[in-house]
Amino acid sequence: MIKVENLTKRFGRTLAIDNLSFEVKRGEIVGFLGPNGAGKTTTMRVLSCFLPATGGKVTIGGFDVFSDSLEVRRRIGYLPENVPLYMDMRVNEYLGFRAVLKGLFGKKKRQRVSEVIEACGLTDVENSIIGRLSKGYRQRLGLADSLVHEPELLILDEPTIGLDPNQIRHIRNLIKSLAHQHTVLLSSHILPEVEMICERVLIINKGRIVASDTPGNLVGLMSGNPRTITEVMGPSDKVLQSLEKIPGVVKVTFESCGEWSRYVCDCRKDMEIRSEIFKTVSANGWIMRELMTEKRNLEDVFVEVTMEEKES
Repeated sequence: MIKVENLTKRFGRTLAIDNLSFEVKRGEIVGFLGPNGAGKTTTMRVLSCFLPATGGKVTIGGFDVFSDSLEVRRRIGYLPENVPLYMDMRVNEYLGFRAVLKGLFGKKKRQRVSEVIEACGLTDVENSIIGRLSKGYRQRLGLADSLVHEPELLILDEPTIGLDPNQIRHIRNLIKSLAHQHTVLLSSHILPEVEMICERVLIINKGRIVASDTPGNLVGLMSGNPRTITEVMGPSDKVLQSLEKIPGVVKVTFESCGEWSRYVCDCRKDMEIRSEIFKTVSANGWIMRELMTEKRNLEDVFVEVTMEEKES
């Protein structure tokens, strides 16, 4: 659905996008992540025909965004981070107006406006003036606008910004329901949301892709040793020595918390040592109140790959 080849964008002497290449298949929900200033929003604006590129090639559904921009615009719904709205219009009037601009008329227009109002949770405010709405409702209105013409591709830049937890959950479920009917490219700084919604993740830094895979695979490819954590009541020096002797343990550090001590065991990859820790503690008659493997997530991956780029 999206094919980006050697895309470059400069603003004067500033290189915002550096020879960027990636693909998104039809029906995928892909997270597009990166630190501030990495080039995410610039890339999305090029994809949505809002900005021209300095070099490279981009196609959406087989149409070139530079030479066939009208065809591309018919096939995309774009939600920018700061949603531009007409504040003196009512919600249903605005969506009807936008639907006409996108080629919907008569019964089809009324049907789609009604459907997106319900889907985006705007039923209670459909007759309200936009300027009187909260930021969360305005964000949902922008999402409804991007969906009204049933686009093949949705480009969403921070779709849950300004929403409360209940609204975030509603929008998350809505986006997940769009899978296979629409292709979705989603940018967000709320990484747990991306991890729950997206099938695949692209991480961009300094205008270049630095990681691309499923969230689970990216976590598995992280460098560094996995950690197992336990809290034990017992003589700390003896507990420490015993834990260090367990096969697969690389290093053990501990922190005393009164009569309890917290031990962090760095382990070799693909080594499961919790059962051996339990056996060791039990055999020595010590008392254990916690035993867990530290779970890594997409945020850890994001920090690792972007900090590596910064240091290099």
